[in-house]
This record gives sequence, C-alpha cells and structure tokens, in this order.
Amino acid sequence: MRILDKYILKELFGPFFWGVGAFSSIFIGTGTLFRIAQYITQYGASVTEVLKLFIYSLPGIVVVTFPMSMLLAALLAFGRLSSTSEITAMKSGGISFYRLAAPVIAAAFLVSIFAVAFHEFLVPAANAAYNYTVYYEIQKNERPKSQEYIVIKDISQGDIRRLTFARRYDETTGSMYGVTIQEFENDNLTRVENAERAVWQQDRWIMYNGVVHDLTTGGSVARTMHFDEQVMPLDKKPANISLEQKKPEEMTIKELKQQIKALRREYMNTSDYEVELQQRLSIPMASMVFALIGTPLGLSPHRSSSSIGFGLSIIVIFIYYSIMTFTTALGQGGAIPAVWAAWIPNIIALIAGGLLVRRAAR
Repeated sequence: MRILDKYILKELFGPFFWGVGAFSSIFIGTGTLFRIAQYITQYGASVTEVLKLFIYSLPGIVVVTFPMSMLLAALLAFGRLSSTSEITAMKSGGISFYRLAAPVIAAAFLVSIFAVAFHEFLVPAANAAYNYTVYYEIQKNERPKSQEYIVIKDISQGDIRRLTFARRYDETTGSMYGVTIQEFENDNLTRVENAERAVWQQDRWIMYNGVVHDLTTGGSVARTMHFDEQVMPLDKKPANISLEQKKPEEMTIKELKQQIKALRREYMNTSDYEVELQQRLSIPMASMVFALIGTPLGLSPHRSSSSIGFGLSIIVIFIYYSIMTFTTALGQGGAIPAVWAAWIPNIIALIAGGLLVRRAAR
C-alpha cells in the first residue's frame, strides 16, 4: 500500500467510526428508547429485560449506519484535504482524481463485504432474540395464537426433506387446517399428503380426512390412497411450531432462500421474502455508491466542517431512503420484481455518483 493510500484512509476511518456512533445514537434516541419506554409503562418491563432489548437492537441499527457513515467519512475526509489545498497539491503532482478516489472505493467495498457478513451472522439472531423477549418475556406470551399460512421445514444436511403447510394454525387448540405435506428425496418430490385438518393428541399429530399421492421420478402419480385418520410425520409440539415461524428479518440468507422455495411450491406469495433477500446485499453495497457520491461532494473547502458534512449527508440519505421505501413498497406489493425494488435506489445513486466523479475529475 502506498503512502498516499494510507494517508487518505487515515483521514477516512476517523469520520467513519464517528459517523457509526452518531447515526446509531440518532436511531437509538428516536426509535429504540421510545419503544423501550412503552414496554416499561405498558407492561412493566424489568431492568434486565430492558437491557436485553437494548443490546439485541444494536446489531440491526449499526449495520444500517455503515453506508451513511461511509458517505459522511468521504465528505469530511476530502473536504478537509480540499480545504488545506492538499488535493490541489496532489493533482499538481500528476495524481488524477480517480487515483485519489481509489482507496476510498476500496475501503467502501471492504465495508460492504463486512456489512453483508455482519448482517448474515449476527443481525437475524439478534432480531429473533429481541422479538422473543418482547412477545414471551415482556408481553407474557401475548403473541397471537392463531396464524395463517404456516410453513414447517424438516432439513437434513442443508437439504429440505419434508415441507408441511397449513392454511391456518391454532396453537391454543393444537389444530391445523388445510394441511399439505411434501416429502423429497434428492430434491425430488416423492410424496404429497393432504388433509382437512390435523390435531395434536397424546403427544402426536393426527390427520383427518386426507389423501396420499406417491409420485414417480418423473412427477406423475404412481399411487393414490385415501384415509380417514392417520399419524402425521411431525414430532414438533404446538408451542415449538409457533416459535419456528420466523419473520423475514429474523432469517439468514439461506433460510430466506429455503422459505421462498417452500412457498413457491405451494404457489404462495413470496414478495416480502424476496425483497428482504435482495436487500441483504443491496443495502450493504450502498456503502460503495455513497462513497462515490461523498468523495466528489467533499471537494469544496467549506464542506470540511463536520456540521456541514453531517447536514449534507442527512440530505443525501433522506433522498436515498425515500426512494428505497417507495420501491420496497412496490416490490412487496408485487408491482415490480423484487430485484428491481431492492437495487433501483443503488442504481440511481450509482449514476449520480458517476456523474459527480466525472465532473470532479475534470
């Protein structure tokens, strides 16, 4: 690594970590603390429960601040270098703006990769723990007992062996309605079982009024058998089934893919999960496009001030997340494909950043 790169990165990472702390504080102060206060006043949450909520909320907040902090860091770093005429001196020495921006883009790429890994291995588990604490510890299991369209996955060595669907599930009565079971071998569907309902009795699930279809390797029906009553190939208790039903933000990328695949087999809507899956990559990668925007914007000397840089960052962030909110709603509603819903904000920001960089290079 050249001395120039080290010098620019040194100017970059100070504001970056400051930005992570500053933006995280804003999110915590405007959202997390307000919700925690509600749990204290409405449910009498204890100090231990409040502390757990605060800790579990941090990973999801911090990962969102990475792109914002990279934008602020690029603005402040190049703003300071420009205000002291160091950028002018570097250009006089024959160094192009593209070369000056290279270490910033490289650093933003590494931050994006780290953000993807951080979101994959830490955030879903923290979100699940946060929701569990709220629903079962603070609200004393006031989570709705009846759910629509549940999916139960039996996975072995990363492959789906059995999928169980229910159009409606009631934990209180231990009942499922509109049950479909799909069994797989080597990712090929080999058996389908349908039943009007299933009831938890004597530590096992019993299906009623159903039919079993054994399938050939080609997918055609080899044998059909009707039954009035049959033991269901599922050993999970009603309470465990409720706990297994995760929200999209509680799933890893692998779990999201499995959920999408499972729901598609039943021709169910997967828009929410597909948008969430795409955003697991698009939001972290926003660090790179924000670096493209922040680097040329920071060239004006008056932008070396942290307050000016922070204010300009807020404006760019507001525009970006306004577009993202709009496209996300369209994607979840099925108006546009999920990949476009997640990546349109980045594409727009990338075009804007490219134009700004080209202008600065002149």
